[in-house]
Amino acid sequence: MFDRRLIENFDWGFVILILTISIVGLVILYSALTAGHDAGVVHILFKKQIIWMGSGFIIMIISLLIDYRELDKLNLFIYALCVGLLVSVMIFGQLGGGSRRWLVLGFVRIQPSELMKIALIISLSSVYSTCVCQTGLNFNKLIKPAVLCIIPFILIVNQPDLGTGLLLLLIAGSITLFVKVERRVLVALSGLCFAAIPLIWFTLKSYQKSRILTFLNPDRDPLGSGYHIIQSKIAIGSGMMTGKGFLKGTQNALSFLPEQHTDFIVSVLAEEWGLIGCSALLILYFILLFWGLNIAYNCRNMFGSILAFGITAMIFCQVFINIGMVMGLMPVVGVPLPLVSYGGSSVITNMVGFGILLNIRMRRFTPN
Repeated sequence: MFDRRLIENFDWGFVILILTISIVGLVILYSALTAGHDAGVVHILFKKQIIWMGSGFIIMIISLLIDYRELDKLNLFIYALCVGLLVSVMIFGQLGGGSRRWLVLGFVRIQPSELMKIALIISLSSVYSTCVCQTGLNFNKLIKPAVLCIIPFILIVNQPDLGTGLLLLLIAGSITLFVKVERRVLVALSGLCFAAIPLIWFTLKSYQKSRILTFLNPDRDPLGSGYHIIQSKIAIGSGMMTGKGFLKGTQNALSFLPEQHTDFIVSVLAEEWGLIGCSALLILYFILLFWGLNIAYNCRNMFGSILAFGITAMIFCQVFINIGMVMGLMPVVGVPLPLVSYGGSSVITNMVGFGILLNIRMRRFTPN
């Protein structure tokens, strides 16, 4: 029998918020792809992004039809499927930009590392929901979650895609702190991370080391590895308070700004709409994150609560890293801005996450 509470608890406000950010993202993307070109011609990438957005909303609605608790039962299948896709990338993946990250399935090109974010969140939520305790988790209870994190991390870094690999670890770390660990475990893991920094440095590829050194001093190679950050800062600074106006950003129009439709799309926003435009987008993201945390707090099911927090943490990490990256506060690692940067896999992954949040919100009255 259909439960009327599902309709009563459907969160229209959350849907409107997602739709608003998506529309803002399309406006910014249109400018990033059109400025300096014929405004009457719609760029092919913009058309593709609209298709991905439409598909994402359909997937988001479809995800509401299945009780989110079924994900707890299917967590190993979902995890194994995404790991299998990552392995397939190593064998059949499409090479581009010096890395092998994409898998071509018919007429669709997907990036399995994006889908792995959701799979890992579901798996960790399933594991932690059965062992969470008041005193915190000990080392033994962290072994399985650690294995779940290490496998996709190695596969993704091997592509190579260090940014997404580190993002997975940040999301997993956020979820682990959320469920609470013993103090001695936290101290030991913190010490281990600091001790591993020199070892990690020597295992990095030359271009990855160059990105870190450029982050510390962009002027060391202004025409090479430091070019992205320097041009991004120029675009952001030239926008000042109100910006230069829609389609009037010179850094973008004259093609000085690299990756303007993906990693550095915030620079386009800052140049054309200034501090006011950037602040408006950040406020929308802040509301989105607060909404997600509220869903996690009000959920009466432990699995659902951890799952909602994990998805919210995923959105926060992407926003934080991307904006810090374009401002020169973090190394350039290629993390897209949710619902704004161009990218089909990113859009689908985020929409699936939002669909799960809506699902948890609709069924928040469900007990453990």
